[in-house]
Amino acid sequence: MVVLHAFLALVAGFAVIAALLLGVTALLNRLVPSWSESEDQPLPAEHGLYPPGWSLGYVIVNLGYSFLAAAAGGYVTAWAAAANPLIHTLALGIVVLALAAMSALQSKDKRPVWYLLALVAISPVGVLAGGLVRLRVLGIL
Repeated sequence: MVVLHAFLALVAGFAVIAALLLGVTALLNRLVPSWSESEDQPLPAEHGLYPPGWSLGYVIVNLGYSFLAAAAGGYVTAWAAAANPLIHTLALGIVVLALAAMSALQSKDKRPVWYLLALVAISPVGVLAGGLVRLRVLGIL
């Protein structure tokens, strides 16, 4: 029963991350469609710091809501964990790190490497931050 509870805590945290990322991405596509037009296009040979169609605003917003979604998922995982919420949060962080790395490998021809590395780094850090906030709320930290 403990293993099932741990698994469900991880699934709940991951579901929160996925739902928030999908929801905010859909909202941004509707509000600022110009940001999503060039997102899936291959990078030109000389793209500079940002690919065509990207802006500093796009990068900041995307990295920001990715961090916040990961933090919300870490918080939910720590909240749903019956025992030792930090271990569950770290497990979700490892899962998110692995999935972000695989996604980065698939997108390496469409997005700049620095941006992909930033997403890979931000996701598990966000999960850990959310879990630590939950531990702070519990009075453990």
